[in-house]
Amino acid sequence: MAELHTDRLVLRRWQDSDLEPWAAMNADPEVREYLGDLLTREQSDASVAQFQAEFDLRGYGWWAVQLQATGEFIGFAGLDQVDDGMPFTGVEIGWRLARSAWGQGYATEAALAGVAFGFETLGLPELLAVTTATNFRSQAVMRRIGMTRDPADDFDDPTAPEGPLRPNVLYRIARDVRG
Repeated sequence: MAELHTDRLVLRRWQDSDLEPWAAMNADPEVREYLGDLLTREQSDASVAQFQAEFDLRGYGWWAVQLQATGEFIGFAGLDQVDDGMPFTGVEIGWRLARSAWGQGYATEAALAGVAFGFETLGLPELLAVTTATNFRSQAVMRRIGMTRDPADDFDDPTAPEGPLRPNVLYRIARDVRG
């Protein structure tokens, strides 16, 4: 599995030391605001096991993100196959950071590393990003990394209950338009 380095970040395989801060993120209502229910420690640990299994299977997935300067775990970023049952297919790029890492450009920096890996290493023709219609911070990151949205692609997430998490937006970036 590739380890990615940016000016300030390392995107790497998950370590046991990541489990505690990852669980804290998944128990934080602000971090989970656009994702649904808070996760228990067991659910959080199980998600990391799933991330690792997907990496082993495909050679890409959700990397743990740490600060280069301190080694502090600050969240995840990476690429994943779009879930079955969605109204589109492809590879999705995403990120989730601890609140302490918000507003510092880390999500954009990690996402750009993921875009480069997806296009240059994997040779993917396109990457997708999905979020709730009200998650304006993530949509801003999507625009900053060069993604665009066609409102005709917006959809109701079939896995979300009725309510504010159901309306979703879809952003795209194609390899041939990346500048």
